Amino acid sequence: MAELVRNFIGGEWVEARSGQTFDSINPATEELIAPAARSGPEDIDAAVQAAKAAYKNWRLTPAPRRGEILYRVAQLLQQRKEELARIMTQEMGKVLSEARGDVQEAIDMAYFMAGEGRRMLGYVAPVEMPNKFGMAMRDSVGVVGLITPWNFPIAVPSWKMLPALIAGNVVVWKPGEDTPKTAIEFARVFQEAGLPDGVLNVVLGAGDAGEALVDHRDVRIISFTGSTETGLKVYTRAAALGKKVTLEMGGKNAIIVLDDANLDLAVQAITWSAFGTTGQRCTAASRLIVQKGILPRLTEALIEQTKTLRIGYGLDESVQVGPLVNRKALDKVEYLPFIQIPGPTNRT
Repeated sequence: MAELVRNFIGGEWVEARSGQTFDSINPATEELIAPAARSGPEDIDAAVQAAKAAYKNWRLTPAPRRGEILYRVAQLLQQRKEELARIMTQEMGKVLSEARGDVQEAIDMAYFMAGEGRRMLGYVAPVEMPNKFGMAMRDSVGVVGLITPWNFPIAVPSWKMLPALIAGNVVVWKPGEDTPKTAIEFARVFQEAGLPDGVLNVVLGAGDAGEALVDHRDVRIISFTGSTETGLKVYTRAAALGKKVTLEMGGKNAIIVLDDANLDLAVQAITWSAFGTTGQRCTAASRLIVQKGILPRLTEALIEQTKTLRIGYGLDESVQVGPLVNRKALDKVEYLPFIQIPGPTNRT
């Protein structure tokens, strides 16, 4: 049996307090990748307490020293890019070329934020009273709670985590339920780069773990990426507790194609936007707004282009569209009714 994927709390790899688990399944083969810890509020509390203990020293670590650790994170990510990309493809289905790009975004962010360690600048402010001096300094906030999705399981967390860490904050991260192994292997990089125990904590699980993170009184900031429905719930709960909240939620994106558009460019852009990550991303194009003059040619070209797309297991370098992330997503797509909304007839 595959080894259990454990939580990462206070520098230790631990099972959920309840002993419960859930399975990480390869969506291309429907084979078990590994069981993972199914955490609850008690695990979130343990992670927050570990983060609070680590905060005392981490916030006082000079920012350039914090930057040196993030620089080592970037180097280790470069060394393990292929390994992490393959785990990601196996766990959530993204084709290998896209998975490599996902890891590359984290590499770029790690280098960028490492440099910020020497750019944490304040400023001198003029004051009204004589013989007084005013200045502004940057300071950390404390425990930051991160809730991230499965569709960009390394890139999105890196956008949230690395800025928080370089500023001297500590992190409790609840990753997407479909990518526990990817998340934990990402966390290993930080541990091996020398990040002190407790500065980054990873708690695996479902919505109840996320709710506990949002509700915890010692979590000062919540950053969420996911569905609009869940995001609004997160905002309502966190704002009622006076927390700072950032949200990145779903989209309904349109591509506009006018009669004078470059047809080949439009087809390539639409195809990539609609079918990249198998359409499972907030930036995917779900609507086309097309002038009548180019509509017949664009429709024909798109049909021909989509016929060439190769669907299959993302580890095959020739595959362009991988599987949907899980059976629930497949059922949703297969049974979603198609609704055609007629446009105005008096316009071009």
